[in-house]
Amino acid sequence: MNTLVLVLNSNFEPINVCSTRRAIGMILEGKAALIANSRGMIQTISHSYPLPSVIRLAHQIHRPRQRVKLTRHEVFRRDNYTCQYCGRKVPNLTIDHILPRHLGGKHIWTNVVTACSACNHLKGGRRLEDSFVRLLSIPHEPASNARSLFGQHLPENEAWEPFISGW
Repeated sequence: MNTLVLVLNSNFEPINVCSTRRAIGMILEGKAALIANSRGMIQTISHSYPLPSVIRLAHQIHRPRQRVKLTRHEVFRRDNYTCQYCGRKVPNLTIDHILPRHLGGKHIWTNVVTACSACNHLKGGRRLEDSFVRLLSIPHEPASNARSLFGQHLPENEAWEPFISGW
């Protein structure tokens, strides 16, 4: 009951993920319809219900497009798990602020990069211009398409693929 379910808007745009329990509740209340069932059935005393993997809302929800949240994991994904100063793929990456926070740097997409411990130590708490390292690529905010927002759940939810591709 704790597996994730992809929630589609009424125009089939992926907008969220929720728990199976929440999805079944929305289906029973008439707020959503079952689109894909790839997980079998749940049996109660008097009824049998399909376990949804994708549901579609009955009414269109108007909301702005989601943005990718700034987290360690998302910064690592954006930078392809590679040090942005030396280009090595090492297991112990850190997050580095290009303009250090103590010098007024913000914790935003364009100011954070992944760095190996050696490069992060070499740069220290200095500005990029004052240090001995150079950036290999300019940091940017990743695109907020459905694949970047929900793609992390695709390995365990193959049924979501047709609904995520193209948004």
